[in-house]
Amino acid sequence: MELKRTWMFVPGHRQRMIDKALGLKADAIMLDIEDGVAPNEKDTARKFIAEALGKERTPNSPTRFVRVNAIGHARMDADVEAVLRPGLDGLVLPKVETAEEVLRVEKILARQEAKVKLEVSRIKLLIAIESPRGLLNAPEIASCSARVVGLMFGAEDYGRELGLPTSREGEAREMLYARSALVVAAASAHVQAVDGVWVDLKDTDGLFGFARQSRRLGFTGMSLIHPSQIDPINSVFSPTSEEIDYAERVISAFEEANARGDGSISFGGQLIDRPIVERARRTLEMAKMLGVDGSAKEERS
Repeated sequence: MELKRTWMFVPGHRQRMIDKALGLKADAIMLDIEDGVAPNEKDTARKFIAEALGKERTPNSPTRFVRVNAIGHARMDADVEAVLRPGLDGLVLPKVETAEEVLRVEKILARQEAKVKLEVSRIKLLIAIESPRGLLNAPEIASCSARVVGLMFGAEDYGRELGLPTSREGEAREMLYARSALVVAAASAHVQAVDGVWVDLKDTDGLFGFARQSRRLGFTGMSLIHPSQIDPINSVFSPTSEEIDYAERVISAFEEANARGDGSISFGGQLIDRPIVERARRTLEMAKMLGVDGSAKEERS
């Protein structure tokens, strides 16, 4: 799956919000049947989401995922049966703690795909890690199925299990270990790492700071709860014109050095060898994938 920087939660029982989300610039939307929907609204959410998945896409439409109820929950099978259709790209599995849980869902999906005549393994999985047990098993979870395209950190549930204060400040330093461990687990399986939500909608500076830290930690994107957060997060998780220019110059200089028989060079006062060049190549690949040409500077206030 292509890189997704922005993963936006959309309450499944709010039809107006769903209709709006289908045309937003988020890379992916997560139509929610789980925590964002009260028990007496679950059936309504399934109905609205099923209808939305049947709507026509434009070339820039967000990828469509659905967050179902937790594995083993009585409502989960009903969720999958209601939303598994051609317009669905993937499921978000909440509160996953073991690889065995993912494999159980994989069997359910295989049966449902055959039932509705979908391509085998078409439906992908974004796995939400929301507990200490889930985090400890994250490397195995990330690599247990080819359907898994990413791990997403659920900070609120994770913090509750650790007994952390409800109100947290700044860049959530008390979560640094967990967030870093999730990034390592995702990278070990070559899947995407999605950071948790920035909940203060009024603090745009805080959002930028948190997103920048997420990118420095190795996250490939963030989840979000409001359309106003899309552009800031997309900006932070895209290569800047300066990064693209630097990557191009590093690669050019290294290739010239290789032609002379040198395996490393000094460039801009820094030793450049193959690992750094590979990172530069990844920057250019990301820019190409996202359609960033480096001609304009990105705004990151």
